[in-house]
Amino acid sequence: MNYIKKGLLFLLVSVSFVSVAQKKIETKSFFEYHGRVEKIQDNKAILIGPASSVSFDFTGDSCSITLQSVENHQNYVSLELDGKYIGRIRIEKGAAQSFPIAVPKDRKTHHLSIYKATEATNDGVLFAGTTAKLVKSPVAKNKKKIELIGDSITSGFGNDASTIPCGSGDWYDQHNAYWAYGPVLSRALNIDFVLSSVSGYGMYRNWNDEHENEPNIPDVYENLYLNKDSSKPYDFAFQPDLVSICLGTNDLSDGDGKKARLPFNEEKYVSNYIDFIKTVYKHAPKTRIVLLNSPMVSGERNVTLIKCLKRVIQAFENDKTHKPIALFEFQPMSPKGCGYHPNIADDKVMADQLIPYFKKILNEK
Repeated sequence: MNYIKKGLLFLLVSVSFVSVAQKKIETKSFFEYHGRVEKIQDNKAILIGPASSVSFDFTGDSCSITLQSVENHQNYVSLELDGKYIGRIRIEKGAAQSFPIAVPKDRKTHHLSIYKATEATNDGVLFAGTTAKLVKSPVAKNKKKIELIGDSITSGFGNDASTIPCGSGDWYDQHNAYWAYGPVLSRALNIDFVLSSVSGYGMYRNWNDEHENEPNIPDVYENLYLNKDSSKPYDFAFQPDLVSICLGTNDLSDGDGKKARLPFNEEKYVSNYIDFIKTVYKHAPKTRIVLLNSPMVSGERNVTLIKCLKRVIQAFENDKTHKPIALFEFQPMSPKGCGYHPNIADDKVMADQLIPYFKKILNEK
């Protein structure tokens, strides 16, 4: 082979490689990710946190998606097509599975969003691709951003018993983070959101643990998977205009009534809360923080919770670097979901209470 032929061969290989590389980059750009997500090779991604999502636009009336429950148990995702909720699907344990999407023929281009319905402690849901003919999504305007930090209430625990009744199946079979109050209010306000929430966790102790065997929210917040694995830190690229924190239900809880439980420690709760806010400010220095009480805490416990939250706010009253911390109190509620948690209707009630309040704060300069 002479030098000219060698040169042509090298050029063809180079052009082919560049073409393939460009195609991969272009395809990857078709997918939009929100929430706590780990992007991996070959345009795949793991949905981690509750209501974390992948979205894409496509043409035609044919679409299947490939999903896998990373852990050795079932998992769930909720689907939204062209802005309409089309249901929650169960992903059985085992190999990746293909799920056909019923696509109407009333429009040329469609938009599909896949939201993780369960949470980080249920491990990841792998999005392994789609058969749809992808097209680039319109360039979205810069939206306001909100991060919602919390526990089971924020995660959508027990709110959807439409397919499996409360008390049946596994504890996460009634999860539907798509309908949790945070995603509901975010869609109403047309803002981007991320949920950093874990069921059962608290500010200084958890539902049935005195911070002996389990981490709490401050322990896991800076880790991508909301667990003790610090080898995969969360990058905090999402810079929220507003951070709401709804933690205290589990700190104030009596646990299961069987395991020894110490009295609620106000000093620990307030001290941990103050330190945690400093952590939030470290990663989002320009944000506005709003503290929420709990719709699952009432009576004297709510009085105690509000008192503690006001003490936390008071600790920052001379802080001139950050915007003032606000306090929002939910109206009393008798939750109708599983395990004395809000159901989907309750979540909407909570969202409706927060929408005008958050809208006002987000519009303030």
